[in-house]
Amino acid sequence: MRPVICMITDGRVTAARGRDALVERVAAAARAGVDLVQVREQEIDDRVLTAVVADCVGAVGGTRARVIVNDRLDVALAGGAHGLHLKSASYAAARVRAVAPAGFLIGRSVHSVDDLVHLGAGLDYLIFGTVFRTSSKPARTPAGPAALAEVVGATLIPVLAIGGVTAETAGLIAGTGAAGVAAISQFADCATAALPSVVESLTRSFDASQNRTLT
Repeated sequence: MRPVICMITDGRVTAARGRDALVERVAAAARAGVDLVQVREQEIDDRVLTAVVADCVGAVGGTRARVIVNDRLDVALAGGAHGLHLKSASYAAARVRAVAPAGFLIGRSVHSVDDLVHLGAGLDYLIFGTVFRTSSKPARTPAGPAALAEVVGATLIPVLAIGGVTAETAGLIAGTGAAGVAAISQFADCATAALPSVVESLTRSFDASQNRTLT
């Protein structure tokens, strides 16, 4: 089984390159085999963000990729997204389930095994980090693969690793039993044409025999 690969958009890159470039990159990532695209654009106003989400949903059509929105349920529903990613301190997944359509994906960020106690029901996946040091959050002390393994071993929910994800660290992540990876810089810092090679290198480096996948 292949790893789950999640591309997280970078608002700074979007501001520099523009909305059309973002949608083009999302489409290219979907064609390259990315499973999830988390739209994380905190500087865009609600109306424009909803339109961006809708454009991204259209851009992944015909691929296995699904678009999820970072912590904005109203935008996710209005833009026709496939799911929502909750921050670690956000509201309960049950609140989302009460209004979301069937098949709607719900994920949450966690930063330690202690966070698992308060999760509640209704989550499809977790993102744990920061695992390795990363340029996107240079001040954050990395938790390391041992902490990731502890979280993976304490829950039946698929866990994706974030923070310092590269082809070199993917093998270490796979060794923890994590379901896959989520990354910002790996997808933002390369040319759009290079996205297939990024996905291929992450997939190849990840020990597929240890994966648990999203249903």
